[in-house]
Amino acid sequence: MVASKGKEGLEKAAALMRRDGLPEAVIKNFERLFHDVILGKTGIITEAEIEPLKEIDCFSQVSTCNNALGEGSKLLGKLAVIRLNGGLGTTMGLERAKSLLRVKEGLTFNDVIAKQLQVLGASCGHTIPLIHMTSFSTDADVKKAMAPYGDLSPGGLPVSFLQHRHPKIYVDTMSPAEEPVEDLNWNPPGHGDIYAALLATGLAEKLLSMGKRYAFVANADNLGATVEPSILGYFASSGAPFLMETAERTKADAKGGHLARRKSSGRLVLRESSQAPTAPGGEIIPEFQDVQRYRHFNTNNIWLDLEAVVRVAREHDGSIPLPLISNKKTVNPRDRGSRRVIQIETAMGAAIEVFEGARALQVPRSRFAPVKSNNDLLVVRSDAYILKDDFTLAVNPARTLPGLPSVSLDPQFYGLLKDFESRMKVIPSLVQASTFTVKGNIEFGHELKVVRSVTLAGSHEKLLPLPAQVDSLSDQEISL
Repeated sequence: MVASKGKEGLEKAAALMRRDGLPEAVIKNFERLFHDVILGKTGIITEAEIEPLKEIDCFSQVSTCNNALGEGSKLLGKLAVIRLNGGLGTTMGLERAKSLLRVKEGLTFNDVIAKQLQVLGASCGHTIPLIHMTSFSTDADVKKAMAPYGDLSPGGLPVSFLQHRHPKIYVDTMSPAEEPVEDLNWNPPGHGDIYAALLATGLAEKLLSMGKRYAFVANADNLGATVEPSILGYFASSGAPFLMETAERTKADAKGGHLARRKSSGRLVLRESSQAPTAPGGEIIPEFQDVQRYRHFNTNNIWLDLEAVVRVAREHDGSIPLPLISNKKTVNPRDRGSRRVIQIETAMGAAIEVFEGARALQVPRSRFAPVKSNNDLLVVRSDAYILKDDFTLAVNPARTLPGLPSVSLDPQFYGLLKDFESRMKVIPSLVQASTFTVKGNIEFGHELKVVRSVTLAGSHEKLLPLPAQVDSLSDQEISL
């Protein structure tokens, strides 16, 4: 019965995608993934299928190798940069592309990334193109924001290219969603769509025709993901088709994805949290969360050999055959009582298992500095970070404590950007902070120096301004 429903639903979904004008390669790839759903596949990767990684190459070794740095510097003219820029930042209350958020010295994510490439390009004598993979929700805003940086789109290269979309599938009928609000019937296909989008738009071939063989891909909200010539040199000299930057997992990363090795093939494999088995109580199995067992997580900083991408995609009907991620959600994410749907998705990093000879490189945590919440935003805007002359973000050299400050702001009063900015009128100094916790409704209207661990507790009933006499706190927990 399920198979019969699924076959009918697949046909309806494919017809819907054709009416939507989606490329045939995208439709065929969706059909492949939907077929896995019909067969009862979930994308779950069990412990029996994988094993932990042994040691992998480290950036510390690569960065001190003159050959890697020298070769990478020579190859900058063959590089293009792609930023994943489809997110709205809805968890922070944003209604347009998160990359337009001002993060440092009045500059947005897009500004910082573009200016980095302008400086780097001037220093090496080459233009390093910047292209954004956008969504229908972000494309117009991103194009407008990139207008001042036309020099980063040489030879008629587009500023952006659109990711595609997949129809949501009702769990109970295995048919495409048919909600009155059209947007609720579609879901982003995950950043694994980048490969199909690069091929379907002809962008991969255009870059190759311009002599751009390599692409560095990263999330738009990760300012730690800079172009590092020594990594480019290492990647090119290795002959690998694909390189994933990884970082060491900490307890804070226990519920996130990790890298492992497939026992059957010996290839590297990425296991996301949605692909982890669950214990009888519904919790993700403890092995998945064991950061000593599985030590490496995907930073989503990916280096691609575009020749390899085109070759492998042509072997598979114009897309890269990534493994299924089957996400079960409500059709209306804001209504927990709405019908359950399956969102068919893929992950960009999962291509590490598809490309023979793919590699992983362990990099410093500083290359993974995403802004996912206002807690992260406060750290980036504070003096814990500085913006260097080349527009790269760096930990303030005046900082003497290990790592970065851990910030926890009361989500009731600081969770949305408008609430955060109305209360954080003056950003506290966090250069010597280890942890900074704010409970309650407090307005920061003057400078505050936070040293080591500090907790401030205010009222949940009314807004309290930070008292004028409180201008420096060290290892304290105080109630206002």
